[in-house]
Amino acid sequence: MKILDKYLLKTFLITFTTVFVILFFIFILQTVWLFISELAGKDLDLILIVKFLLFSMPRIIPLVLPLSVLLASIMTFGNLAENYEFAAMKSSGISLQRAMRILIAFIFVLSIVAFWFANNVIPYAEYKFVNFRKNIAQAKPAMAIAEGQFNDVGFYNIKVNKKSGENGNILTGVTIHEKANNVGENKTVIKAKDGKLISNEKSSILKLVLNDGYYYQDVTPKKYEDRAKLPFVKAAFKKQIINIDLSELNKVDEDKESINSTNGMLNVNELRYTLDSLNKNLNTEILSFSENINQRVGIKRSPIEQQPGKKKKTLPNNLLSLYTNKEKSDILRMAGSNVTNNIYSIESTQKDLKDKQRDINKHLIALYEKFVIAFACFLMFFIGAPLGAIIRKGGLGLPIVFAVLIFITFHFINTFGKRLSQEGGMSPFMGSWMSSFILSPLAILLTYRATNDNGLINFDAITTPISQLFQKISERFFPAQNQK
Repeated sequence: MKILDKYLLKTFLITFTTVFVILFFIFILQTVWLFISELAGKDLDLILIVKFLLFSMPRIIPLVLPLSVLLASIMTFGNLAENYEFAAMKSSGISLQRAMRILIAFIFVLSIVAFWFANNVIPYAEYKFVNFRKNIAQAKPAMAIAEGQFNDVGFYNIKVNKKSGENGNILTGVTIHEKANNVGENKTVIKAKDGKLISNEKSSILKLVLNDGYYYQDVTPKKYEDRAKLPFVKAAFKKQIINIDLSELNKVDEDKESINSTNGMLNVNELRYTLDSLNKNLNTEILSFSENINQRVGIKRSPIEQQPGKKKKTLPNNLLSLYTNKEKSDILRMAGSNVTNNIYSIESTQKDLKDKQRDINKHLIALYEKFVIAFACFLMFFIGAPLGAIIRKGGLGLPIVFAVLIFITFHFINTFGKRLSQEGGMSPFMGSWMSSFILSPLAILLTYRATNDNGLINFDAITTPISQLFQKISERFFPAQNQK
């Protein structure tokens, strides 16, 4: 390795490492902010919080790595151009392509590492992260309930005045509102002097033992005029046990980024095997439904059904004329009922097939994303390196502006393409690679202009026609002034 290659590689690595650490720290803070409701006020010890962050860190890499490559490339080559180091290289006969050669080799190795990371580390971390969130309440049951506020746990809203004990499982001043089965007000209230939380890591049931309390329940009278009296039932108890299902504790909203989906926990081989099973299942269901619907709409018997050995009869234009009025009524009623049932069956099956196709699309997107992250490192380098050489600005000013604009464009197109392909608006391949396909011409253009010293934009091609237009307007409307 020559001295120039060592110098360029060292400069790029220092900038890349610094940028990566800063961006990674920023995205970690964003992760903490997103899950702050699960961490704050839950009496979690330091070990559980560190595990939570460690399992959530790998999912940030696909965002941080391409942005770090882009920003480091712009800053490195911008500093070299600003300090006239590129001018010294070119005067010595070293072109931009030659200067980029060692860094292209490094980016190639980095892309392989990124693919390995996305294929092995991220699925494992995703699996551990989801299971950790599901089991965190079983490892520390007191986290499900914070002091001085109502906590939504399963089918109950629980409030405690104080928690004590080694694990915070001794409760004082317990108030519980039991949720109604249907939409409506809570009609059951339980108040207890104290209580205790008992859990088992092998079970998803949290046992709440209450002592010395009362049970209140509103009663709805059958007579409407008696409802204004607001009757209720009150009962006292010395000890009462309530079982709470913790599987609902960390349930994720379906509208948010789904972390319960298994496609993020699979590597390439597992995704291909799963996709093969999903496609076979979908094709089998489509074939089964088509055969079933054909049997349901088929005509089993008609009054002119052809008998063996007899000549085929010509059907009349009006088939109902072959039947009596009563038979016509029965046929029409039966046909209407069959049409309604078939439409309902088709609509329900169509929704089920769409859900299965959406699941297949998600698995395909997860498969393509592992390759997209590797290509994104190359793409961002070939955008950032020539752009830095063109703008000739290093540091944290103008390079950050360009890097953020380009990366936001990349991330927005990538997110839009994945969302659209999940719903079947385009193929999962195009949805995953759309951002790369759109920005690749930009990388080619910037590399071409940087290697030919053409600059980013030829401003003379824009300003010259405008100045000529103003000159013609001036000569036409103000000829006297132009003669002077």
